[in-house]
Amino acid sequence: MQEVFSRAGEYLLRLKQINGDILNSPAQFAEYTILFIAEGSGVYHADFGTFNYTAPVILFSTPLQVIYLEQHQPAPITMLQFHGDFYCIEYHRAEVACNGLLFNNIYIQPCVTLAGNEVRVFRNLLNDINEEFKNNHPSEIVLRAYLQLFLAKSSSIKIKLIDHPNTPKEKDEQMERFRILLDQHFLTLHKPNDYADLLAMTPNNFSKRCSRYFKKSPSQLIQERLVLEAKKQLHLTRQSIKEIAYNLKFEDEYYFSRFFKKITKVSPQTFRNKTGISIVSDLSSQ
Repeated sequence: MQEVFSRAGEYLLRLKQINGDILNSPAQFAEYTILFIAEGSGVYHADFGTFNYTAPVILFSTPLQVIYLEQHQPAPITMLQFHGDFYCIEYHRAEVACNGLLFNNIYIQPCVTLAGNEVRVFRNLLNDINEEFKNNHPSEIVLRAYLQLFLAKSSSIKIKLIDHPNTPKEKDEQMERFRILLDQHFLTLHKPNDYADLLAMTPNNFSKRCSRYFKKSPSQLIQERLVLEAKKQLHLTRQSIKEIAYNLKFEDEYYFSRFFKKITKVSPQTFRNKTGISIVSDLSSQ
């Protein structure tokens, strides 16, 4: 295992080879987690989402997501993890565009399926990171550059897969409309029936089509969208928990904390403590 620590002794960057058995039960990591799997197939669980994958593939998860794998055949996995203090995906969004594409998107699969030549590219990048770690004094600048290149290449492939999928998914206009409506009204409309009414659909039909299209129920998407905004404000602002609860239209901070912990398994304050407050929070206030 190769690691870079902060002055406080926390992991900033970590690279290690793991056995799939380590992730066969739910786990949470304070860092952004990337899993490079070269062979085999299985099912990737990330919070409410369940995604089938066939290697070679790269899987992504955000800090403190509940993740685990069901591998159909045990296969080695390379795990690359980085803390937001080491590389801020929001600050570098113009260069990498991975925020909302590889991470923090409740609608699309957090996976990138690789073609033959792409596997070699990512293997080489991981080897480069490993070689840098072997130096007596690994350069954080070099490691950060390798990580940025890894994320940028992943984002580029993901964009191509979305634009030209190998297995085209027929677009459901009603569900695409639901995506827009949810982003517009997630602060005030919290019941699936609210959106079924807006879409002029029966609740049963709406639920079935949503689950088929997004692989998540309407309730799960509504909850995830609210939690996604909560995580964003906890990480990207210095507002108090009480202020964030007010922004999200909760009756009080205690109700907000109970809701957040029910979904994420950690309290808002614990989430903020473990993920930190982004440098973007200070830049936006200047």
